[in-house]
Amino acid sequence: MDTRTLSTLGSDASVEQVVEIIRRDGGVIISDLVSPATLNALRDELDSYLNVTPCGVDPYFAGTQTRRVARIIGRSDTAVEVAMNPLFLGVARQILQTPTHVWVGSDRIEMAPDIQLSITQAIQIGPGQGLQPLHRDDATSLWRHPQYGREARLQMMLAISDFTEENGATRVIPGSHLWDDERMPTQEETVAAQMPAGSALLWMGSVYHGGGANTSAAPRTGLTMAYDLAFLRLEENHFLSIPVERVRQLPAEMQRLLGWSASSTLLGWVEIDGQMRDPQELLNMPAFSEPGKGF
Repeated sequence: MDTRTLSTLGSDASVEQVVEIIRRDGGVIISDLVSPATLNALRDELDSYLNVTPCGVDPYFAGTQTRRVARIIGRSDTAVEVAMNPLFLGVARQILQTPTHVWVGSDRIEMAPDIQLSITQAIQIGPGQGLQPLHRDDATSLWRHPQYGREARLQMMLAISDFTEENGATRVIPGSHLWDDERMPTQEETVAAQMPAGSALLWMGSVYHGGGANTSAAPRTGLTMAYDLAFLRLEENHFLSIPVERVRQLPAEMQRLLGWSASSTLLGWVEIDGQMRDPQELLNMPAFSEPGKGF
């Protein structure tokens, strides 16, 4: 099998067909995942935020010629439709919700993990942006390969503009989901996920990938969303049960232990002025009141 290519399926493909190819290659392109009307609505909604968002300041990973806007579900009604797309959600459930057995007393019970929408981010790669370092997205959970026996993430990149080799289409190493953690990825092994606007790349968290270099004269815009396993989370939801004003009274270390922090692997960040920042900064902002009300 030639793993130097990405297969393309139509949006009328079954969940089973998509899952079969993703398990084989690590990812697949779905043509016309959203309708032209949905695409136009998304473009209008996202542009209103991207146009006023500064580029990043991290020259290594986030990119200094790249704009990123998060909190998409809170900003776009159309994005809710995308996140709940039956094909995207169905594939995520089938790949991630692998059942297992646990003992509860003398009863052996089959249980499947829940999933959560982990990230929603519009990413606009501007002209002059170089290659993003290749990485696995499940590294945020320090996922190991292959001994865990299950995937941690199913991700989507929806093309809001056309994705081409020249304008920074996401670069993927097909088949890299089968690698162990000792093998280093190289750009020479990647292929560009070229696709027209409205199409989407679906890939597993164990696949090496990265943003491409934009050598064109126009920006490349995509909307990424990911579903993650939901069992690595707080048992008690402190974010809703403890008022923000009470959190502000606590020692900084206690705040971090309650989840008001970003981990060393970049989990738990919050968007502030277009940048991925530590929630500790949010607590110190006078304009911030409580989760869900914005700032």
